[in-house]
Amino acid sequence: MNEIEAALAAPGGWLPLAFLAIMGLAMLAYVVLDGYDLGVGTLLGAAGDRDKDTMVASIGPFWDANETWLVLGVGILLVAFPPAHGLILGALYLPVALMLVGLTLRGVAFDFRTKAGADRKALWNRAFNAGSVLTSLAQGYMLGQWVTGFRSDGWATLFSALIAVCLLGTYMLLGAGWLIMKTQGSLQLAAVRWGQVSLGLTAAGVAAISAATPLVSPAIFERWFSLPYVVLLAPLPLATLLLFFIVDRSLRRLPTRLAQGSAYGDWVPFAGAVGIVMLSFYGLAYSLFPWLVVDRLTVWQAASGTESLWIIFVGACVVLPVIVGYTVFSYLVFRGKATALEY
Repeated sequence: MNEIEAALAAPGGWLPLAFLAIMGLAMLAYVVLDGYDLGVGTLLGAAGDRDKDTMVASIGPFWDANETWLVLGVGILLVAFPPAHGLILGALYLPVALMLVGLTLRGVAFDFRTKAGADRKALWNRAFNAGSVLTSLAQGYMLGQWVTGFRSDGWATLFSALIAVCLLGTYMLLGAGWLIMKTQGSLQLAAVRWGQVSLGLTAAGVAAISAATPLVSPAIFERWFSLPYVVLLAPLPLATLLLFFIVDRSLRRLPTRLAQGSAYGDWVPFAGAVGIVMLSFYGLAYSLFPWLVVDRLTVWQAASGTESLWIIFVGACVVLPVIVGYTVFSYLVFRGKATALEY
């Protein structure tokens, strides 16, 4: 803590921390917002032909803007923490390339499916589904690599592959929760079933990261399991378990309620999934702070010069409220149930 206090006491020492908070906010917003539309794209492969247009319509007004948060997060990493940007993206060159391929495929397929004839529409639906799956798996693998400090041994690779599958499951849970809120009828019931399946993958991912993170570094282990922290932090895993219980109970009860014509509580699975993601994100941030690369590069070591950070900070103060504003506005305008696309 003495090193952190000394860094904060230096002129402009709080600026790297401010940019870390902005970058963290951007990545959390991306995981939640683009996470659900990646989940919907993944679930597209399990849906019937008559439901696919409604699923795409449910994310249509939002999905492109949701990716803005990824651009903001990576942009902050580049301009505010250039050494970390080079190290992280250099270590993750292949999964980043695959993620970009997936995002490009999603963008092309999203537009082409609406213009293609009936004989080609199924092809673009499969392309949108494949792009969503590829993007999700690539991001999950990158998360696993970051948690392990970019180790290249067999165990780290296996762990990263596990997290890739589990993050895909988390996105599917977010997507299923979104569809439960935004759709009706048979598609809504199908989304409940998809949510039940993906909840287990999400739980496996949270458990795997929770078990692995303290083992990455002795400092992280001590931060979690030494007194008094082990007592003070106990509410965090307990709250996460409670949210898993609430989501599971809601998914079990919803089919009966929907069959009775009641949509009461159809927002609970999505809200619970968002809560799980937020608590997991907080736990990960607590574990790894102040490292941008575990045991190799701290926030202050990776930060740009103070003069540069001041200029970037002014720009961020202008851009961030605009992004938040149009995001909130779009969700207010397009609230309510989705219907099939019509052109």
